[in-house]
Amino acid sequence: MDLALSPADEAFATSVRDWLADHLVPPPAFADLADEVAWGRRWQATMAADRWVGVHWPEAYGGRGATPVQVALYQSEYARAQAPQPVNRVGINLVGPTLLAHGTEDQRHEWMPRILSADELWCQLFSEPDAGSDLASLRTRAVPVDGGYRVTGTKVWTSYAQFADWGLCLARTDPDAGRPQQGISAMAVDMRAQGVDVRPLVQLTGDAEFNEVFLDDVFVPVERLIGTEGQGWTVAGSTLAHERGTNFPFKEQVVHETYLARLYEEAAANGALEDPVVADALVTAWVDLGVLRLHNLRTLTRLGRGEAPGPESSWVKLAWTAMTQDLSEAGLAVTGRGTGSALSGPWARQWLWSRAASIAGGTSEIQRDIIAGRLLGFPRG
Repeated sequence: MDLALSPADEAFATSVRDWLADHLVPPPAFADLADEVAWGRRWQATMAADRWVGVHWPEAYGGRGATPVQVALYQSEYARAQAPQPVNRVGINLVGPTLLAHGTEDQRHEWMPRILSADELWCQLFSEPDAGSDLASLRTRAVPVDGGYRVTGTKVWTSYAQFADWGLCLARTDPDAGRPQQGISAMAVDMRAQGVDVRPLVQLTGDAEFNEVFLDDVFVPVERLIGTEGQGWTVAGSTLAHERGTNFPFKEQVVHETYLARLYEEAAANGALEDPVVADALVTAWVDLGVLRLHNLRTLTRLGRGEAPGPESSWVKLAWTAMTQDLSEAGLAVTGRGTGSALSGPWARQWLWSRAASIAGGTSEIQRDIIAGRLLGFPRG
């Protein structure tokens, strides 16, 4: 592909860089997660006021209609400036594109502007205690009633559900449908509705951004159905394709390139490069980043041709998983040589968090199954 930027793309990147230089302020020390989310709402509202949130969305819905190249430039500049992630990233990166693909005009105009401004936060109600990687086995029921549905079930690993106003939920509306993927519908659940109970889960890092969500006979009006009844598996496919391959890979690439450069400098300064274990860890992380970069460029090429995200996004998810885990190992190798200091430092937290990378957004095993079956054409075992 032609990697040269057009004058319009150069100007776009400059405008992103200049805006961040004028508006970005370092986040303060937060008292707790609620304090961090409140600050994040204000920061996202500042960005949205100048249309620097959801730049890939059409202008009619508050975005900039940015091209795939411009989205990659935006993500890269944002990461290079070390700006904090938008607090409503589930809404921006997953719900918005899903509404564009499957929502009604009324739904888009009701929800999308408030997603951009962070007036309303969204979470994703897909995984269940017995239906994580095997999402088609979900048991949450949505029983049709007059004017809508009564939803009952349990969801888990729901990020920031305790702060969310809405949840994009998958529920079974037809338990008698033939295949497990059939009879599932997608709908927006009011997280403040009667019958919704959110219980935070403490992670290895000590944080509690994940949650278990209990739905007990929650009423969902029919106008909050996203797509048609029974089309939920198709809707979910659109959402997960964005989650695994197009929502943040360029930003993560630049962030981790910066981290690796700092680690290399520290290793060179303290003599750690003489340690073959450290040197090998740094080389592995460097190779992983190179692989992710190539996957990102291939994804960018397809998007530039107008192709929708597909099963190829599983390649990107696997590359990102390997990259973040190997870089975390390198961080511990460099900062923890001969001492226990790294066990309580930022790289220890990053290492603990990276363990979830092979699970969140679809396990690595499931990604390999998708690649084998849908890309390589292997027979099912």
